[in-house]
Amino acid sequence: MNRPNILIIEDDKVVSRLMATMMESQDYAYQLAETGRDGIAAILSYKPEVILLDLGLPDMDGVDIIEQVRGWSNVPIIVVSAREDDSDKVKALDAGADDYLTKPFSIDELLARLRVALRRVALDSDKSGIASNIYENGNLRIDYSAGCAYINGEEIHLTPMEYKLLCLLAKNTGKVLTYNYILKEIWGSINASDIPSLRVFMTALRKKIQAGSDKEFIQTHSGIGYRMLHLH
Repeated sequence: MNRPNILIIEDDKVVSRLMATMMESQDYAYQLAETGRDGIAAILSYKPEVILLDLGLPDMDGVDIIEQVRGWSNVPIIVVSAREDDSDKVKALDAGADDYLTKPFSIDELLARLRVALRRVALDSDKSGIASNIYENGNLRIDYSAGCAYINGEEIHLTPMEYKLLCLLAKNTGKVLTYNYILKEIWGSINASDIPSLRVFMTALRKKIQAGSDKEFIQTHSGIGYRMLHLH
């Protein structure tokens, strides 16, 4: 991908200048917006590959922006906010954000999260218009048409629930999925009493796919949810 377009929606001039310097160091094209209204207008006109979004904007809450954008676009949104509570993170992720980074942030970490989002954009672009039946990530392979998963070419024996969870995570590689999102997609409803069961299934799934690999596939975000990591 040549010079990805990054939109930075941030009202703190010090932070936005820091992000702009980061973009220039990576040879990314970028645009800055200081308000929610300007940000939404820029999303429509600039068509960014990734959005870096602050939640505490002067004219509107960033979560409202996420909800609006998700009405017409799946562009990756990485929240960069001073709000540290898990409830704020869950609210943003449930609204449709892909990732959440708390201020003050590490430049290297933000760039790493940005690269993950851009890889997902590239992957989605490669598959546009093509119903891909095969998923590959490191030494993990899923054959959706056959309903089978493999590590190093050897089939992993998964229960139907474990397979559903694996596919959901795989189809959202790089994105943090909250407990509520997973419960809604897999169980069909959101019930906090099902979270312990989800953790049990996820532990069993992780153990099975890690058994034949030295890499970590599933990352736990304590109190929030899970993410399928993008491996080379």
